Amino acid sequence: MYPVSPLTRVASCSLLGALLVLAGCDGKQDEAPPAPPPSPVTVVTLKPQDVAISRDLPGRAVPSLIAEVRPQVSGVVMRRLFEEGGMVKAGQALYQLDDATYAAEVQSARAALARAEATLQAAQLTSRRNTELIKINAISRQEFETTEAGLAEAGADVQVARAELKRSSVTLGYARIVAPISGRIGTSNVTQGALVTANQADPLVVIQQLDPMHVDLTQSSSELLELRREIASGRLSRPGADLPVQIQLEDGSRFANQGRLAFYDVTVERDTGSFSMRVSVPNEGNVLLPGMYVRAQVGNGVRRQALLVPQQGVARDPKGQATAMVAGQDNKVAVRQVAVNRAIGNQWLIDDGLAAGDRVIIEGMQKVRPGALVAPSEAAAQASSPPAPAAASADAGATAPTASQS
Repeated sequence: MYPVSPLTRVASCSLLGALLVLAGCDGKQDEAPPAPPPSPVTVVTLKPQDVAISRDLPGRAVPSLIAEVRPQVSGVVMRRLFEEGGMVKAGQALYQLDDATYAAEVQSARAALARAEATLQAAQLTSRRNTELIKINAISRQEFETTEAGLAEAGADVQVARAELKRSSVTLGYARIVAPISGRIGTSNVTQGALVTANQADPLVVIQQLDPMHVDLTQSSSELLELRREIASGRLSRPGADLPVQIQLEDGSRFANQGRLAFYDVTVERDTGSFSMRVSVPNEGNVLLPGMYVRAQVGNGVRRQALLVPQQGVARDPKGQATAMVAGQDNKVAVRQVAVNRAIGNQWLIDDGLAAGDRVIIEGMQKVRPGALVAPSEAAAQASSPPAPAAASADAGATAPTASQS
């Protein structure tokens, strides 16, 4: 046995320590890494509610009544009796024509009537006298019959004279042109001294009744068929015949008065596949003007127990299918395919894929994946305030935002 030097002992101890250190490091590398903490997300718990469904349609405002004023007799305009652009009432005088000729005809007819009445009176006296004479055979039967015929003829002449007087009086009245309806009158197309003719093609002036105002709309026939199917299936109910119609003005503001649907046209246009409808709207103050472009939200009915999801909570997968991320009861993320019906404000109306009580993730979805553990917190704003009654936009078939948009 060889003796061990002190240097050899030191080297052996150092080597043994290094091996122990390396063995300790290998042990730490074999341990599993700690699990990441749950990702915080914001969710909305879906609650069923009744939602009023409406259709946003474009339209034009038209007067409820339009009267083109034309003369019924010929003559020279003596005076204009209204203020252009003002309001007139039915029966108010608008123009005065030169009526001297028509007044003379009335005087002539009145004189003819007086003459016919005098002739009738004479015939009546003769008839009474001859009636007594015929009783004593003082006159012949032929003379008596001639007297009676003259009396009847005189009576007929009086009727003709009265009719002629009435006709000439009506013609004289036509020389004073009056408003046929109440409303706002436009610019006069004639001035004092102009010659106008009876039933001429060009109107003297146009009167438009602006209260109430009509709004003419067009709707696709396919949308009407879809509406009828939803009502027949029970998904949509109509609580009343007169559903409200809200008017939106050109500047985007809402008109104060609600309208009502007046009628549907029964004919579908061949070229456009749409039909016309008319809405009647009270128009105090004449805010709506003829020809103004507006949008009308026409009520279609009420969807019972509907589910609304904020638009940021719905995305589209690479295949184009609308999806939503839901935090389950175990706080794990699950992806649901959903069927979107239409946009209502800043929310989507859901037809299928979600149920009441589901917690839909609306914020933080970019940081999580299906199956990941999350720490959900309820969105207070959406949870506390119910959405406004539905006002489906004109592009009701709008799709959900893409995944990149969410």
